[in-house]
Amino acid sequence: MEFIKRTVYCGTLRASDEGKEVCVCGWAAKQRDLGQLIFIDLRDRTGIVQLAFDDNTDREIFDQAFAVRSEYVICAKGTVRIRSSKNPEIPTGDIEIAVSEMQVVAKSQTPPFDILDDCNAKEELRLKYRYLDLRRPVLKDNIMLRHKITKVTRDYFDQNGFLEIETPILIKSTPEGARDYLVPSRVSNGSFYALPQSPQLYKQLLMLSGFDRYMQIARCFRDEDLRADRQPEFTQIDLEMSFVDVEDVLSMIEGYVSYLFKNVMDMDVALPLPRMTYTYAMENYGSDKPDTRYGMLIKDLSDIAADCGFGVFSGAIADGGSVRCINAKNAASVLTRKEIDKLTEKVKGIGAKGLAWIRWADEAPACTFAKFLTDQQMQAILERSGAEKGDVILIIADKNKVTLPVLGALRTDVARRMDIIPDTFNFLWITEFPFFEYNEETGNWDAMHHPFTSPLDECVQYLDSAPEKVFAKAFDLVLNGTELSSGSIRITDPDLQKKMFSALGFTEEEAYEKFGFLTDAFKFGAPPHGGMGIGLDRLVMLMTGSSSLRDVIAFPKIQNASEPMTGAPAQVDNLQLEDLGIGIIEKKQDDE
Repeated sequence: MEFIKRTVYCGTLRASDEGKEVCVCGWAAKQRDLGQLIFIDLRDRTGIVQLAFDDNTDREIFDQAFAVRSEYVICAKGTVRIRSSKNPEIPTGDIEIAVSEMQVVAKSQTPPFDILDDCNAKEELRLKYRYLDLRRPVLKDNIMLRHKITKVTRDYFDQNGFLEIETPILIKSTPEGARDYLVPSRVSNGSFYALPQSPQLYKQLLMLSGFDRYMQIARCFRDEDLRADRQPEFTQIDLEMSFVDVEDVLSMIEGYVSYLFKNVMDMDVALPLPRMTYTYAMENYGSDKPDTRYGMLIKDLSDIAADCGFGVFSGAIADGGSVRCINAKNAASVLTRKEIDKLTEKVKGIGAKGLAWIRWADEAPACTFAKFLTDQQMQAILERSGAEKGDVILIIADKNKVTLPVLGALRTDVARRMDIIPDTFNFLWITEFPFFEYNEETGNWDAMHHPFTSPLDECVQYLDSAPEKVFAKAFDLVLNGTELSSGSIRITDPDLQKKMFSALGFTEEEAYEKFGFLTDAFKFGAPPHGGMGIGLDRLVMLMTGSSSLRDVIAFPKIQNASEPMTGAPAQVDNLQLEDLGIGIIEKKQDDE
């Protein structure tokens, strides 16, 4: 059918357009029948404009308007005029379109939920009808901002000499820390491709190929459990640079952050970005991705608590652990005894044995272990924690691998309960990560990074003798307590790479089987190089103030990695399986 062709988007019209004849197209967000006057709010991706039908409207057009219902697709022609009753809540609130011609291009059934930002429908229902959910202004704005962020990203790296190069989606399975998604090969029966967890190996090969500066808006895949800031398929701003060291990479990313926020949000980001070593972050914030928008730093009470006579404290210290605390300032009115009991159950659920506390609500502090303390010890704890009347001190005693992260999680929880987190953007570099972490179950030292991360030059001597002293040329970019990116300088010395594989427990045969194509390439002249990957989804989530990645991805997965709208993943017929030489074995339940 022939339909009225759009000349302007709904949300772009203003009072300065008065008198213009325009054609608009979109969905009917609302129809209001006032008898001799009908209004239709027409919505497209740019916003809403009011269509007006009155005594001057052709009767046939007026009757069409009367029959319009929610989500009908409409094309309308008319003249822009000033509204008699203005609406300051929307950008087009000063004007309306006096309609002279209209077509209902498509009718709509009654939607299963209201297409509104404050829609109270359950997320499961909205995801089933995601194409309707995406009509809601808040999600539409998120997706449009994501487009702008992506464009500005490409502009910045192009201006800085980077080449955008695509890398394969069907690759060889290599150990990168998470479970691979596997794709069976029909041609090579019994063999499998993997979907890339990142383009890591290919981008390093591009540096060996001489391309010098690479970037890619790369799709990545990891078969792991989901949460608010994780999806099985995600997008990464991936980059690699040759002839660089740590400072060069950090400087390039700082320039990107500044350029991005200025061009997308008209916001100035102060450079250089603050830095914090991994060790300092863990000791003071209990996290390697700390939110620095508020205080409540961790304090070590071990020297004070060691001789207090409280077995929980002395036992933790004797076992090589520590006694540490956070001070929730002015929290006594919020953290009642009942609320502290809830916090106790929370910390038990994440690994702690319990929670000791001092609550200073009255003249004298109330303390769960007061009978074990002298007046001097109580005063020392109050001074060390910086406590005053109105504060609550929360204490964990255990090994550091429990004490620090539990207090870090507790710090975040309390800050949210007290609503003390400001609406700002705090960037932070975390540097000097440990190269290894000790696995108590296996008794081995496991890699904290992929096996091509370079150790600090001064630490190479400890690779065999003292793994705990080895730190990496690795760095993370953190924003408001969320890890945005990880990066490192790579190993290019074949002998050091061989030594690294050995330190990580690979035999020569295993290392060559997994990574031989890359280590062979290193023998033909490898430039020093490094880079990082920035999580685009997480970046958009933070810049839009969204609480979940699902709010910034057009068609996201849910907790069990399924997509309610299409029903993926789904079974396939036996003929397809036979082509691949695959049979299905029913998985036994854990309780069978």
